[in-house]
Amino acid sequence: MSDSSPARVAAPVLDVWCELQCPDCRTALDDLRALRDRYGDRLELRLRHFPLEKHRHAFAAAQAAEEALAQGRGWPYVEAVLGRVEELDREGEAILIEVARELGLDAEEFDTALIDGRHILIVDADQAEGKAIGVTGTPTYVIGGERLDGGKSQEGLRERIEEIADRLLAEQGA
Repeated sequence: MSDSSPARVAAPVLDVWCELQCPDCRTALDDLRALRDRYGDRLELRLRHFPLEKHRHAFAAAQAAEEALAQGRGWPYVEAVLGRVEELDREGEAILIEVARELGLDAEEFDTALIDGRHILIVDADQAEGKAIGVTGTPTYVIGGERLDGGKSQEGLRERIEEIADRLLAEQGA
């Protein structure tokens, strides 16, 4: 059977290499919100994990973000945790469970996921891929094959991402 309707072209992807204990990633949230507002589903924002060794709760936070994604609330959870970077630094993993509860997620499942490590492979794979492409800090963005380092400065990055996204969308005829 053949379907003559036009195939939907995949949206360009913006990989956001992030660490949930990183103040610079929190600063980047305004740009990410603006990009979501501007492009909607024409640009796929994909969270990629790059926990840094200097932040002792970052690896657990990355796993918790994956559990939030599994429960259908990935970005709201990421934004909520980034809004509490200092608390995460001070109080540790209890904040991750508290945020889940506040967002109406299954907090017991979060606790279990952190214990059983069901999301470790995803976090490890993201981190390995990040290292392979030269990610050294967070936030780092990759779009259209171009890597943009937001850990040094966010200045002008949203505009550069928009230029690349607009070009990719024009090439698709979107």
